[in-house]
Amino acid sequence: MKVSLIYLFCVILVPQPPTITHQSPKDYIVDPRENIVIHCEAKGKPHPSFSWTRNGIHFDIDLESKVTMKPHSGTLIIDISGGDKAEAYEGVYQCTARNEHGTAISNNIVIRQSRSPLWSKEKIKPIVVQEGVSLVLQCRPPAGLPPPIIFWMDNNFQRLPQSRRVSQGLNGDLYFSNVVTEDSRSDYICYARFPHTQTIQQKQPITVRVLNMDAINETMAAYLNDTDLFGAEERRPSFLVPTGSTSSKMVLRGQVLELECIAEGLPTPEVTWSKVSGELPTKRAFFQNFQKTLQIMDVSEADAGEYRCTAKNRLGSVHHTISVTVKAAPYWISAPRNLVLAPLETGVLTCRARGNPKPTISWFMNGVPIENAPTDLTRKVEDDTIIFTEVQTGSSAVYQCNASNEYGYLLSNAFVNVLAEPPRVLTPLDKVYQVIMNKRALLDCASFGSPLPGIRWFKDSRSSVLDGDPFVFHENGTLEIPVAQAFNSGKYTCVATNSFGISENRVHLEVKEPTRILKQPEYKVVQRNRNVVFECKVKHDPSLIPTMTWLKDNGELPDDERFIVDSDSLTIMEVTENDKGTYTCIMNTTLDQDSASAQLTVVEATPTPAVIYEKPDAPTDLELTDPGARSVQLTWIPGDEHNSPIKKFLIQYEDALHDSGTWHNLTEVPGTKTTAHLKLSPYVHYSFRVIARNEIGYSLPSQPSHQYKTNPAGKSSLTLNLLSKPLTGLQSNGPGLQYKVMWKQMHVDEKWTSVTVANVSKFVVAGTPTFVPYEVKVQAVNNYGHGPNPAVIIGYSGEDLPVEAPEISRVLVQNSTLAEVNWRSVPAKSVRGKLQGYRVYYWKERSLHKHNGHGHPHHMEQQTLTFGENRSHGKLPGLHPYSLYKVNIRVFNGRGEGPASTSQQFETPEGVPGQPAFLRVTDNNLDSLTLEWGPPHEKNGRLTGYTLKYHSVNNSNELGHLEELTVPANETSITLHNLKYSTRYKFYFSAKTLKGPGPSITEEFATIMDTASGLTLFFFFVVCLALPVSPVFGNVSSSVGEDGALITWEYWGPEKHIYVEYIVENSNEDWQKEMVNGSQSHVLKGLKEGLAYKVRLVAKGHTDQTVHRSEELLVTLPAMASRQVDIATQGWFIGLMCAIALLILVLLIVCFIKRNKGGKYPVKEKEDAHADPEIQPMKDDDITFGEYSDNEDHKPLKGSRTPSSGTVKRDESDDSLVDYGEGGDGQFNEDGSFIGQYSGKTERDTVQGHESSEAPSPVNAMNSFV
Repeated sequence: MKVSLIYLFCVILVPQPPTITHQSPKDYIVDPRENIVIHCEAKGKPHPSFSWTRNGIHFDIDLESKVTMKPHSGTLIIDISGGDKAEAYEGVYQCTARNEHGTAISNNIVIRQSRSPLWSKEKIKPIVVQEGVSLVLQCRPPAGLPPPIIFWMDNNFQRLPQSRRVSQGLNGDLYFSNVVTEDSRSDYICYARFPHTQTIQQKQPITVRVLNMDAINETMAAYLNDTDLFGAEERRPSFLVPTGSTSSKMVLRGQVLELECIAEGLPTPEVTWSKVSGELPTKRAFFQNFQKTLQIMDVSEADAGEYRCTAKNRLGSVHHTISVTVKAAPYWISAPRNLVLAPLETGVLTCRARGNPKPTISWFMNGVPIENAPTDLTRKVEDDTIIFTEVQTGSSAVYQCNASNEYGYLLSNAFVNVLAEPPRVLTPLDKVYQVIMNKRALLDCASFGSPLPGIRWFKDSRSSVLDGDPFVFHENGTLEIPVAQAFNSGKYTCVATNSFGISENRVHLEVKEPTRILKQPEYKVVQRNRNVVFECKVKHDPSLIPTMTWLKDNGELPDDERFIVDSDSLTIMEVTENDKGTYTCIMNTTLDQDSASAQLTVVEATPTPAVIYEKPDAPTDLELTDPGARSVQLTWIPGDEHNSPIKKFLIQYEDALHDSGTWHNLTEVPGTKTTAHLKLSPYVHYSFRVIARNEIGYSLPSQPSHQYKTNPAGKSSLTLNLLSKPLTGLQSNGPGLQYKVMWKQMHVDEKWTSVTVANVSKFVVAGTPTFVPYEVKVQAVNNYGHGPNPAVIIGYSGEDLPVEAPEISRVLVQNSTLAEVNWRSVPAKSVRGKLQGYRVYYWKERSLHKHNGHGHPHHMEQQTLTFGENRSHGKLPGLHPYSLYKVNIRVFNGRGEGPASTSQQFETPEGVPGQPAFLRVTDNNLDSLTLEWGPPHEKNGRLTGYTLKYHSVNNSNELGHLEELTVPANETSITLHNLKYSTRYKFYFSAKTLKGPGPSITEEFATIMDTASGLTLFFFFVVCLALPVSPVFGNVSSSVGEDGALITWEYWGPEKHIYVEYIVENSNEDWQKEMVNGSQSHVLKGLKEGLAYKVRLVAKGHTDQTVHRSEELLVTLPAMASRQVDIATQGWFIGLMCAIALLILVLLIVCFIKRNKGGKYPVKEKEDAHADPEIQPMKDDDITFGEYSDNEDHKPLKGSRTPSSGTVKRDESDDSLVDYGEGGDGQFNEDGSFIGQYSGKTERDTVQGHESSEAPSPVNAMNSFV
C-alpha cells in the first residue's frame, strides 16, 4: 500500500514506530577548540528513547562525566572546554531510537578531529637556473584533516602572478614552463590554509636566481668564438605532469573529475584537451589554470574513457592520454518507504540501489540482522524486497536496508505499522476556498485511516456523487476544478470511508471576478517643470480588498512629495529629467493582480545651445611602409577634432582586382595612434583609406593610398554552403574561382548530381517535387585546385501555398473584451510546406445598439493574431463590448497563407460605458448651476442612467460634503439649486450600464459672486475705489529683491493653469509667461535693471484659452539692486491702510447717527440740568472723538460715556454697526436706568420717536456727513 503524505498530519494521534529525523553526517570532522555535538533526533508515538554505541560497543553515557544527552532527544554533547582533548572521543558512533513498536538506527558516524600540523623546519638552498629552462618549486604541505588549500604569495602577502608560463598544479607545486630573468626573487612562499580551524601555515621562503645569458656571453666573448656563445635554446614541449605518454585516473560518480597536464618548453606551449572516444560534455566541462586543468562536474558513467591533452609550440607537439574509470558508491533507485497496513492486508518494502561494483543488500529488523530476528510467517525476504501477507496486529516493526560496496554504503529505515483505524478527515471544517474565475480550484480533503479511506465528493445536496468532467480527483483526496466558473461556487462535502467507519467534512468554494485594468496609463511626453497624470482605472470583485501600487522602472517610486498617488491615478508635479522612465500600476487583491505600464519622456521646453561639437575632419597624407608578403604598415595624419577627441580610426580597403569600387572594413585602432600594421590576404590589389570617429560621429574618408598588390597562394581553406554568401576575392586565394554544386534527394537518390558554375551565389534546380528534403553541398574551385570537401546540409525543395483552411470548432466569449477561438488543424499534406502556424483575423462588424441598425454596418480595422504550429486555440483580446464580431483563420507556411476558413460571428456582452463626452456649465447664478453633458462615445451597452457627485472646494482645497444624484439616461442637463454663492464646486459625472458605472469626467465650476453683499462691502468700495478688484485675483502686489521681482496674489477661481505674464513697458514685444500652478507667489528672474515691466496674472482653461486676467501691475527695477523693500508698495500695507480708513469712516458715521438721535431725546434738557460737574470735554489723547456739538443747542455730545456716572470705559467704546444700528427699545445697550427712563409709551414719546426716525438710516447719515 502506498503511504499517504496525509499520514504526517496525524502521527501524534495514532501509534507509530520510531523514525530518524535528523543525524550528523557520516564523516564528521570536529574542531578541537569547540564542544562536540553529535545529532540524533527521532519521532514516534510514544516518543522513543535513545542509546548509543561507540566502535560497536554500548556507550554508557552515565559513566562519562563530560558527555550529556539533550532532554527528549538523542543528541550527544561532549564538553571538552575543561582541557580534554577531542581526539580522545574519536571513533564510530551509532544512535538507536526505540519504543514499544520498533527500533530505528542511525548511520555509522565517524568522529575525527581536524588537524593543522606545522611545517617541518628545513633550510632551503637558493635555486640557480639558466634562463629558458623549466623549473618546479615544491610545496609539499603537511598532511592535514581535511587537506589544506594551497596558494603562493610573497613577503607582502600579495599573490604571485600566474600565467600560461607560470602556474600552480593540483598538488600545490609551482611550475615554470620556462624561466625568465624577471623570475629572480627571494620570496617564493607557499601557504597552506586549513579550513576547519581557519589557520594558515607558511613554508620557508624559496630564493630563485635566473642567470641572464646575455651577460654571460658578454663576459666570455673575449675567450670564445661567436659560434660557441651560450644562449637560451628553443625546444619542443614535454610534460612535467603527468609523466610518460599514458596514465590512469579513477573517479567516483557524482564527484568532480580533475585532469591535469603541465608542459614545459620554449616558447611556452599551449595545452588543448579532447576525448578520444567522444565529445567533451560542454555544459559540465570547464578549463582551469590556463587550459592546463580539465574539470568535469557531476561525473557519470558516460564520462569514462580516454582523454588526451596536447602541448604544442612552433617546434612541435606532444600528447598524453589519461584513461578515466568511473566507479560509484551505492546510490538509491528506490529507498524503502514507510507502510501503514490494516490487519490482514498485504504490503511490500522495496530497497533498490545501484553502484559500481554492484552493492550488496542486507536487511535488518529493529537493528538486528533479519536472519536473526524472530520468525514471522507473514514476512518473506526476496533479495531487495520484503513481502508482507495478511499481517497481524502487533507485528509493527522498523526495518533497515543496507546497500554497500567498497566505496560506501546507504542505510535507510522504514517502518511497517499495523493499525486498525476508522477514517478521520483532517481538513478544517467549513474551510472557505476563494479562487479567481477561469483559474484552477483545489479543494482539500486530507484524511487518515487504516486501511486507507476512499474519498467521494458531493456538491450542495448529497443527491449525486461528483464524477467525470470537469472534475479531477487526486489520490490524496483533493478535488480539482481546472477552470472554475461562477456556477461552481457553493458548498462541497467530502466523505472518507473504509471498513472501520465513515467520516465527512464540508468546505466552501467562492469564485471571484478577475481584477482587470479598464483604462491603462498612456505614453506621455512632457516638458520639464510641467505636471503629468497617469490614470489607471481598475475593476475588481467587490468582495476583495484592492491595493494599488505604482512602480518606476520596476522599482519603488522615489521618496518625493511631488509624486501624488490617488486611488486611480499617479500625479507627478513639476517633472524633472530624472522622472523619465517606465511607470507601472499594479492592482493587487488577495487572489490576483493586473498591471499596465506607460513610458514618460521629459523634454526641454527651450534647449540652450552649448559648445559646438562637430565630426572630425578626414585624415590626410596616407603612406605605406615596411612592405611584406602578407603585411604592410600604414601611417596618416589626423584631421581637426572639432572640440571632441577622436576615439578611434577605422581602416578600410578596396580590392581593385575582385571587387572594385566597394570598400570593406579591415581593422580599427585607438584614436591616440596614427599608424597600423595591417595583415593581408594573398592575391588582392589593395587600396586603403582611413576614417576618424569622435563622440559626434565619423569623418569623411581620407583620400585612398596608392595600390599595394599581394601574390597568389594555394587552395582556399573556406567552404560555402547553399545559404552563405559567395567567397570574396580576398578569400578565393587565386584566379579562376568557380563553384561545384552537388545535390541528391534524401532517401531516394543514391548518386550525386553536380554542376560547376561561375562565380555566382545562386543556382536553381528545376523540376523538383514540392517540399521534399535534399542533401546539398557546394565546393569552391580555383586554378590551383579544389577547396576542402564541404559539409553536407539538408535543404528542402520549394513550398507552395496551403490548399485547405482550418475549421473553427467554437468561439467562447469570456467577457465583454475577451473571447477564445478554437479550431481543428489541417492535414499535413495540405500544408505543402513547413507548417509555421495559424493566423486569426477578426474585426468588428457593428455595435449592437439599435440606432446603428443592420443597414449601417460599422466595419473597424481588421486585427490579426499569429499562433504557433502546435496551437489549436487562441484568445482574442481588445474587443469592444456590446458588439458583433466576425473571425476566420488561415494556415500559413514559408510561401504564404492558405484559404480563409468560413467566417464565424459572435457577440460580446455589455460592459461598463466610457467617459461622458463632455461636462460644462450653461448657466450659473448666485445659488445655482445648470450642467449640460454629452453621452459617452463608447456606450458599451444600454445606458441605464448617470451618476453625478459633487462637493464644494475652498481656497485651501478642503473638500465639503459629497452629494450624489442619479440622473435618467434620457436627460442631457440638470440644474442644481441651493448652492453657496461665490463658491467653487468639483463635479464627478459618470454613465452606467447594467454592468456598472464607467469612468468619471471631472470638472470644477463656481457660482458667481454676490455683488450686493451688505453695508460693509458698500463702504469698502467707497474707500478703496482706486484699487482694482478682479473676480478671481486679489491682493496682487510686488517687491524687488536681489533674486528678482517677487509677485504675490490671492486666487479664488476653479482653473488650475495659472501664469504670470510680463512685458517691458511701452514695448512691442510679445508677453512672456511663466507657469505657477498651485502657488500664490512667484519670483521673476532675469529682469533687466533700470527698466519698468508690466505684470499680470492669467488663468487659462483646458483649451488654453484665457478665462481670467488680473489688472496690470507696474514693476520698476532700480538701476542698482536695492536691499530694502519700499513698505508703501507692499500689498499687506495697502490692505491695512484700507481697513483703518474703513474703520474710521464707520466710526464717524456712527457718531453722526448717535448725535442726531441724542439731540432729539425729549429729556435732553433734564439730563443737562443734572449734569455731573466732574464731566469735562474729552482731550486729544482720549480714546473718543472729543467734543462735538449739534447744530441745535451747541451742547457737547458725550456719546461715549455713561450718563449715570460720567466715567469713560475704554472697553465699551468699541464702535460697530451692531451698537449703533436700528433696533428695538434699548438699542444703544446702555445701563438699565437709561432704558427705564426712555422706554415709556406716552404720546409724547411716540411723537418724539417719529421725529427722530430718520437718524438711524445709513443713507441719511451719509447725506448729513456729506
